[in-house]
Amino acid sequence: MLWQVIWTSIKVLIIPVLCVVALIAGMAIGYVVLGKRELADVFDIQTWRHMYDLVFAES
Repeated sequence: MLWQVIWTSIKVLIIPVLCVVALIAGMAIGYVVLGKRELADVFDIQTWRHMYDLVFAES
């Protein structure tokens, strides 16, 4: 019974975890490889705030 609960929990959580990992990997690859920036900047909130302002700024 306990193994069924554990296995069901793993099956339910694997997709969201893989989605978060893919999101972080995609941001890192896009920012470092395509943007030629430092990896540490990927996790800086100011970087993403600046990008948000660039995309959604009224012009």
